[in-house]
Amino acid sequence: MANFTPLSAAIGGALIGLSAVLLMLLTGRIAGISGMFAGLLYPGSTDKGWRGAFVAGLVLAPLLGGWIGYGMPTPQLPASWTVIIAAGLLVGFGTRMGDGCTSGHGICGIARLSGRSIAATLIFMLTGIATVALTRHVFGG
Repeated sequence: MANFTPLSAAIGGALIGLSAVLLMLLTGRIAGISGMFAGLLYPGSTDKGWRGAFVAGLVLAPLLGGWIGYGMPTPQLPASWTVIIAAGLLVGFGTRMGDGCTSGHGICGIARLSGRSIAATLIFMLTGIATVALTRHVFGG
């Protein structure tokens, strides 16, 4: 593994956990990004302030990190825009079908010992492992 950074990964994980705990303590809401973003798009939503702040923080934090000199690797994307668009649509479909995203189920749901979230997390982790195994070892990608 070329990008093994346990210290920054541990700090990042602690910050994600802290943000999820603070959101739950301060608003009583679960830090699921798909639900937050959906609430921003829903015209009748009355709580767009905290949703917007959280989503803006997701975008602005890495930009601020780059601005202060923290080096960020360039993402390696597939050569085909078709693959990128199809993957995005599949993730969106899975999020709706699973009634939540990886952050909501994997971070907050497991912390609350939700059986549904534990099952969802197991399924998306196993699916991700199978996808990587197929694309790297079977299809040679």
